[in-house]
Amino acid sequence: MTPLTPNQQSLITTANQLLSNNRGILAADESLDTIGARFKDAGIENTVENRAAYRGLLAATAPRMSAYVGGVILHDETFAQCLDDGTRIVSVLSDAGIMPGIKVDQGTERLNDEDERITRGLDTLNARCEAYARDGARFAKWRAVFRVSAATPSRSAVQHNAGALARYAYTCQTHNLVPIVEPEILIDGDHTLARAEHASRQVLSEVFRALNEQQVLLQAVILKPSMVLPGLQARDTSSAEEIAEATVRVMMDTVPASVPGIAFLSGGLSEEKATEYLNAINKTPGAKPWRLSFSYGRALQKSVLAVWKGKKENVAQAQKRLVELAERNALATQGRAL
Repeated sequence: MTPLTPNQQSLITTANQLLSNNRGILAADESLDTIGARFKDAGIENTVENRAAYRGLLAATAPRMSAYVGGVILHDETFAQCLDDGTRIVSVLSDAGIMPGIKVDQGTERLNDEDERITRGLDTLNARCEAYARDGARFAKWRAVFRVSAATPSRSAVQHNAGALARYAYTCQTHNLVPIVEPEILIDGDHTLARAEHASRQVLSEVFRALNEQQVLLQAVILKPSMVLPGLQARDTSSAEEIAEATVRVMMDTVPASVPGIAFLSGGLSEEKATEYLNAINKTPGAKPWRLSFSYGRALQKSVLAVWKGKKENVAQAQKRLVELAERNALATQGRAL
């Protein structure tokens, strides 16, 4: 066996630390349009100042959140922002023992008449990874999306996106960034749990085939998949236990044991359902070779925004709510959430 290089050893250490001690990841990397929609729901104007204030609120919670969160994924805009005292948000997180990460994909574009999407950003990725790593990022994230219908995900969409995820992951590792690989099976649609399980297995099998072909170091990859879920419009009454069993079954069939952690995305789930399902996954009987954790955006922030409302006098209560949600999901990584 070829000895690991210092860079590879560093990557493996970072990947293991991200989800150590039952911690998860806070995804605070929403695009300007996405955060604008969430602000609108909370009655907050989508301005640079409000976005900076909100993400500063999240970062300033780091000392209390660090027991439950090992990393925060940032948007490019946030990566360069500072708190009111001039301290960079990246430094605030690092000083609290939370690793700063960066979203590096640049959105999606249409692939075919089925409105399947491919993710953009590979052409400038090398230079951007070099700059982010130099400025303090420890890991990165790239998202690919897959629509489930009678005709999708197509083989073409799966191969295109799996190949892009693999090239992204390899580029990250050359710059000492741990890649979070996010193949999201969209929850929109009327597909059953069984159909979601088939699509998930199809996508993840191809993703790991591409990662291996690209010679990505799997011991330094965090997988961020969807849980196996029926579509929102489906007449499917699957229980949390059935969803957990299907999810674990797919992961066992497709994800190599060398991957240190799986941090599930919350997608369109409520805060309550995201915690309930993660808890059920970790309570599912049988040995599971990876840490099973969370990388939640909306499921850690929706009620935080509702409490904050863009007002300084609500900051303390909003931060308290963020810590409560993070703690609850950390308990779910142990199957101990109530």
